[in-house]
Amino acid sequence: MKHLTLTSFYRIVLTISSIFAIYSCSDDDESIINEETPIPISSENPIAGDTGMIITLDSSKIQKGLILVNDIGNARVYLMNKLDASIAHEWNIDLKLGNDVELLDNGKLLASLKDKNALYDIGGYAGKIQLINPDSSIEWEYTYSDEFRLSHHDIELLPNGNILILAWEIKSLAEAEEAGYDLSNTVERLFPESLIEVDPNTDQIVWQWNSWDHLIQDHDISKNNYGEIDKNPQLIDINYHYDERGDLMHANGIDYDSEKDLIYLSINFYSEIWVIDHSTTTAEASSHASGNYNKGGDLVYRFGNPTAYKNTKGTRLFYNNHFPNILDKDEIGAGNLLVYMNGNIPGNEQSTVYELKLPDNFGLAPDQNNEPTIIWEFSDKELYSPLVSGAVRLSNGNTLITEGSFGFWEVNENKEVIWQFDGVNSFFWRGYHYDNDHPAILNLNL
Repeated sequence: MKHLTLTSFYRIVLTISSIFAIYSCSDDDESIINEETPIPISSENPIAGDTGMIITLDSSKIQKGLILVNDIGNARVYLMNKLDASIAHEWNIDLKLGNDVELLDNGKLLASLKDKNALYDIGGYAGKIQLINPDSSIEWEYTYSDEFRLSHHDIELLPNGNILILAWEIKSLAEAEEAGYDLSNTVERLFPESLIEVDPNTDQIVWQWNSWDHLIQDHDISKNNYGEIDKNPQLIDINYHYDERGDLMHANGIDYDSEKDLIYLSINFYSEIWVIDHSTTTAEASSHASGNYNKGGDLVYRFGNPTAYKNTKGTRLFYNNHFPNILDKDEIGAGNLLVYMNGNIPGNEQSTVYELKLPDNFGLAPDQNNEPTIIWEFSDKELYSPLVSGAVRLSNGNTLITEGSFGFWEVNENKEVIWQFDGVNSFFWRGYHYDNDHPAILNLNL
């Protein structure tokens, strides 16, 4: 609600600023910002852009570049210049966003989009994956949408050229009962999580992991997966969270660590991040052993909320979370993980971005503090989005934060807010930053 009070003011300023810009720009259309002489920008003298406005800017400290904006509220994907909030390139996409859209090094988009014929309407649903050329033509399309499965939220291009897709594998009430689900929680069906890896050259699924193979419960002693939840942290308590739609876990983000061949999976309803071994075969991924970590498809590691597996050791860190982002070897903080913690705590709603140092050797033991170490964090009384959002590390060490219900923040290591963009009447999934000399930008010939 804090930002809504400013919206009307920004609209007025946007109009006035636009008129002023028309009559004050020189004949050579000089940029609003002179990079040699930084101009302090604040909410009292914002820069009007094409889709919103810059309300904070210290041009001497920001990382210059472009942001790929995923505006799911208006079904738009575009590249925005950070210095004047103008649109440098926009794609015409026929379908609504099924949340994630990424710009690849070759200048093409990898997009998760909503299938018009999808049978289920749960937040973040998709069903279509497309590779989209710079001219908005579709190079490749894959559909994962029927009565029994539906892709949603996030996708990831793997180093081998395959595409990792987050999806629901839908289960009947009979299957739910057999898995020990407490049917006093009334649902029509369950939507547990799965991951599929698709080869775009053949459209074949070459690897798959299903959370359904790694459940535990202490509700029904007659079922095979009955057990002590606190003694089996590698397994998932099917009855931890109740959602009336049957959205059991609500995973919302994936990232892949190529150094360790691990997948990081953000589980919003459990307020956790799960780590899964990708070195397994599909058969091994359904088991409890084998793979590089000898866990099969069980959780190699989990963190954020020890209460999700009845662990009394360790402090809960997350209250809903999005975008597990492993920092690559060429990024400042390499090997650490950025995550947006939404902070949906009644009476104390406030978001935090954490940079976490993960264990060198993953251990997941009962009655033990399994939580990672906080290296850096950023929060602000004005930073809160109950949904979506994320953070990426920039090449100069700054951090770009997407506050889904507001816009973007750039903060430096000292937690100074040096850039803010208010996307008026927009709702942002994520923002990805690209330096001006990034291959993706060069290949777009902007």
